[in-house]
Amino acid sequence: MAFLSIRNVELKGVAACVPANVEENIALSNIPDVEKLIKTTGVERKRKVTPGICTSDLCFEAAEKLISELNWNKADIQALIFVTQTPDFIVPATSCILQDRLALPVDCLTLDISLGCSGFVYGLSTLASYMQNGMITKALLLAGDTSSMTCSVNDKSTYPLFGDAGTATALEYVEGSEGFKFHLGSDGRGFKDIIINDGGYRNQVNADSLYETTVSEGISRNSLQLSLDGMNVFSFGISKAPESVNLLIEKFSIDKAAVNFAFFHQANKMMNDRIRKKLQFEEEQVPSSLKDFGNTSSASIPLTMVTQTAAQLQTGEQHIIACGFGVGLSWASMYCKTKLLVIPQLLIHD
Repeated sequence: MAFLSIRNVELKGVAACVPANVEENIALSNIPDVEKLIKTTGVERKRKVTPGICTSDLCFEAAEKLISELNWNKADIQALIFVTQTPDFIVPATSCILQDRLALPVDCLTLDISLGCSGFVYGLSTLASYMQNGMITKALLLAGDTSSMTCSVNDKSTYPLFGDAGTATALEYVEGSEGFKFHLGSDGRGFKDIIINDGGYRNQVNADSLYETTVSEGISRNSLQLSLDGMNVFSFGISKAPESVNLLIEKFSIDKAAVNFAFFHQANKMMNDRIRKKLQFEEEQVPSSLKDFGNTSSASIPLTMVTQTAAQLQTGEQHIIACGFGVGLSWASMYCKTKLLVIPQLLIHD
């Protein structure tokens, strides 16, 4: 089992940016049983980018605002990690482009991580690991996706669920800080459960890639669009997420009673409710952003922090758990203490 204990690094701030375009699920007349879907998923509406807007654009705005409100000197930022499955290009890495757009130093470490639902916590573990010896003192984690661009409008299993968002999280080296505790895992046997089958180098784009096929009632898509096996993913989520959190708590002797908030990847309401109940957290301990933003992939945890708990995280000390789970299949849980986080108001990208 992959456990990490990383000291001397603190969370300093979180920012989020979403597109201005709001799509109401109740208006999706081509989706059968849309009212039932809204009830089970908890997603009433989501934000959707317009053509030409990338995940990096949303993360860029979030990063610029966060850097400004932290009053950081850009010359002091020594690492940038970008977590996404919707990059600007296949080549080069989008983190390099963001380094230039943000006017960060040319000796800034940059890295792309191709993960979705678990990506925020994986990104935190990677960035904090780089920083724990003090050689890197200030760093940014940018996480997000424009998943709406990958979904078929005729697929009730994906299109009403996924929204778009980009986030920025600031980490700083603080000697003596308790830092972070992590539990991470993956099971590639389930790689087909959430997949875009064509467009990579295993299955390159061909004449059949654009042919839309009907899988079942209300589910039609082509091979360049996201496919999700709902039953398998549900079974995975309600088992692995609580298991990971319990392993984290047990390994590091975390006082569960002292936990103020548990932030879970915003998969869907039914799944998240089951996870919360299994872990015996109260509703008020487990914030949700599903209603207004849907499943925003790697952005879902920081977006929930910004939109649901900013007031609490900006004042006093908070004990938090975060758990991401999904595509890969992969999962990751984290525990840390926060104090006086800088959290700008949610940004809207026009």
